[in-house]
Amino acid sequence: MKEMRLFIAVALSPEMKQALTRVAGLLAARVPAGSIRWVQPDLRHLTLRFLGETAVSKLDMIEQTMDKAAQQQSPLSLHLQEIGCFPHARRPRVVWAGLAGQVAELAAFKSMLDVGLQPLGWEPEKRPFIPHITLGRVKNAGKLRGVSWAGEMEAVQLEITAVSLIESQLSPQGPRYTTRHISQFAAEV
Repeated sequence: MKEMRLFIAVALSPEMKQALTRVAGLLAARVPAGSIRWVQPDLRHLTLRFLGETAVSKLDMIEQTMDKAAQQQSPLSLHLQEIGCFPHARRPRVVWAGLAGQVAELAAFKSMLDVGLQPLGWEPEKRPFIPHITLGRVKNAGKLRGVSWAGEMEAVQLEITAVSLIESQLSPQGPRYTTRHISQFAAEV
């Protein structure tokens, strides 16, 4: 049985990618070289659900689930708000840009996706949904003690009109993403 490593995400506009590149550049200037592996600008996205290794035979059902949820969702608007770290700023493993705006509506859409995916074998996630875009993964947290993550965020909007099913192929050079399906949101609900 063939499998693909998949996730469902929102693609970013070129303006959002440029703004995040500027933010990552400012952060990179504050931290010791090599302490964070920065995500390449073209690989940045807003993940809604990581599916992991998935049987190719489930693709049609996943796409139908995405389409059904998208038909019930009107476009959403988010904007950059803050820099954050998982699990927290004192011991960061992931550095991210947080989003604000229609977060509750996006969380409701994600819940709709989770409910649709449950019969296909994916249980709803238990942790709260925090919409964020990963900027970098920490390689050496010890070098980051005392780093201030606070900073000005540009008021860049992210208009969400669709979600994508993306295949992630891992390699020593980093991941390569291929969009397998796009579900457009309804014009109005």
